[in-house]
Amino acid sequence: MATKKAKKAAKKAAPKKAAKKAAPKKAAKKAAPKKAAKKAAPKKAVKKAAKKKSARKPNAAFMKALTPSAALAEVVGSKPLPRTEAVKNLWAYIKKHKLQDAKNKRNVNADAKLKVIFGGKSQVSMFDMAKFLSKHLS
Repeated sequence: MATKKAKKAAKKAAPKKAAKKAAPKKAAKKAAPKKAAKKAAPKKAVKKAAKKKSARKPNAAFMKALTPSAALAEVVGSKPLPRTEAVKNLWAYIKKHKLQDAKNKRNVNADAKLKVIFGGKSQVSMFDMAKFLSKHLS
């Protein structure tokens, strides 16, 4: 009986050792992908940098020169200009004359020149401004 107990003890001890050995291997496997991930990160950065080198082409529709109406020409100038420049010039006029609402910066208080552009409204949201602006560009 002593030999049977010794064999059983040996069998029980063997799986425990195997389990202990298996645990470090798993840890080693987990560590290896982390190293691979760190190496992979610089490659992604290189690919992103390569994409940034190719210049973005501006949309031709935004860059098309449009003629402002007489009312809008008083604010942004009479020369044909792209829609984006018209918006920039309109904002420059608003900030120069301090027409942004003090409490709610999203609103623009119209002066005499802007009232004509904004369809007679005395206060317009900056989001509605583009809608009114488009009616004065052709």
